[in-house]
Order: sequence, then structure tokens, then C-alpha cells
Amino acid sequence: MAILVTGGAGYIGSHMVHALVDRGETVVVLDDLSTGFEAVLPHQATLVLGDIGDEALVGRLIGEHAVTAIAHFAGSIVVPESVENPLKYYLNNTVKSRALIAAAVAGGVGSFLFSSTAAVYGEPIRPLIDETVPPSPVSPYGWSKLMTEIMLRDTAAAHGLRYAVLRYFNVAGADPKGRTGQSTPNATHLIKVASQAALGDRPYLSVFGTDYPTRDGTCLRDYIHVSDLIEAHVLALKHLMDGGENLTCNCGYGDGFSVLEVAEAVKRASGVDFEVRMAPRRAGDPSALIADSTRIRETLGWKPRYDDLDTIVAHAFAWEDALRKRNTRP
Repeated sequence: MAILVTGGAGYIGSHMVHALVDRGETVVVLDDLSTGFEAVLPHQATLVLGDIGDEALVGRLIGEHAVTAIAHFAGSIVVPESVENPLKYYLNNTVKSRALIAAAVAGGVGSFLFSSTAAVYGEPIRPLIDETVPPSPVSPYGWSKLMTEIMLRDTAAAHGLRYAVLRYFNVAGADPKGRTGQSTPNATHLIKVASQAALGDRPYLSVFGTDYPTRDGTCLRDYIHVSDLIEAHVLALKHLMDGGENLTCNCGYGDGFSVLEVAEAVKRASGVDFEVRMAPRRAGDPSALIADSTRIRETLGWKPRYDDLDTIVAHAFAWEDALRKRNTRP
């Protein structure tokens, strides 16, 4: 029996692959390597190059490897890009997810983990967002993820597929053991971009929007360490495979940090006072997204270990520094 991880060579997916392998699981990774990297995968995992929208390929993998669960991380994730190119997001995140779910049903897969997002909530209607807040996305990215959530809900009702939807807030950091991290050179994650500015790979850090209704005018986000996020996935998968009910849970700490506060944390970690430039708002960016994670803590017994901004930033910066040295080595 095996677990199929889509997008398993990407940032979050590769952390999941390591976590599963560490626990002795058999793991098959399906990735087209458009944004993923084979080098970050453990040798025990089987990598298959392919498209998650290829229903026949997914069906063959399910049969050949006796796949009992799917952890679905593949997709496009840049909010401003989704505003500029919505059809790309509805194809990659919605249409292809539909094909993956169909293959799972046809192949008798019992459990399905879905990587969703706090972007399904849109602009917050109260300081802490819990799962009872009605979804109201403000970007095609958020809508594309919400559509997949709806497909899972309806498919589960019709076919008995058990699923867990994990709505991420802002994922950051890197594997504390240094095995994987955010490797995409042109990634838009704030902590990575700030780390690149500190290392001299970018001339400055742009802050998009300084007139939000927040304490310093910049966006507030709930930053969750990627290793804590993956622990939530592992617990959710065990819950499903033990016959637990379908779940939709937030993944965050309940603390919000502004863009400027994150920039200062990166300056502390790096010891570099890099330039910060103010820029206009980006389309699709809510002013604040902060999680109420009571449900996942109570239902799955999730207990974060790295819920400290300076720890998150230190791990992210260490990975970025190591990645830069590796890529510039003669």
C-alpha cells in the first residue's frame, strides 16, 4: 500500500514526503517539476513525472502501487497572477483536481487530503477567522480552491470518499534538518523574498500597500511553520485512515504579523539592514488573515512546535543561504 503525493517535489509537498518517509510509509510522488525539484526528495520515494490532470496516468499509479490515500498539493498559488490569468488557475487548481478526484473514486482510494487556503475567506469579517465564516473569495485563486472543496464535499456524499480540507494561512520556514525548503527562485513568499534581499539576490524588498486598516498600514498575516503544517497533515491522514469523519480545518497559529514586522525579523536573522521600498497595493490581497485554529487543535490534538516568528524566519533564512551557496558553487 502507498500514499500518492501530488506536487510532492514542491515546497510544502516535499515536506510531506519527508514526513511520511520518516514514518516508514511507502510514498509515490506525482509531479511535473514545473515548480518542483527532484533534488529535495528522499531517495525512498518514487517520483513519477506527469500531470495530475492525466486521469489514466493517475488511475494506473493507483493500481500499480495499491494507493490507499492521496495528499493533493499540486497547483498554482500566486494570488496576483490568478487575477491576471484566471483561466490558468481554474485549469490547474479546479479542472485538474476534478480529474484527480475522479481517478481516486474509480480506483477505490479511501482517503483524500486537500491543500486549500485561507484565501477562500476573502476579506475577514471578524479578527479571528474560524471555519464557520462563510467563504467569500476575492481572487480567482481563492475561488479555484473553494471549487475543489465543493467537489470533494459532493463526491464524498455520493461515493463515500473520506477527505480532509486544510485551509492554510501563510506557510513559511523550512525543514529544521535542512533537507528541503522553498526552492523556487522567483517565489513570491514574503519571508523568502526578504531573505533574498538580505543576501543581495534582490536589490530591495517591496512592500505592497501601506494604507491598510492595520497597526502599521501593511497587511497582517498568520505565519505557520511548514513543519507544523505538515504535522497537521499527518494527523489528518491518520484520522481519515482510522475511519474518522470528513474535516475542514484552518491551519494557523492565531497571531498576525505585518509585512514590516516580518521584514524586521529577517533583518534580525540575517544581520543585514536591506532596503525596504513602499509600493501600491496588489489586487486580491485582503488586509488581514488570522486563523482561529481551535477545531484542528481539539479534533486532531495538533500542537505546534515552531510557533515563533523568529524561529520561522531563522529556518527560512538558513535554507535560503544554503540554497544560494549550493547554486553558486563553482
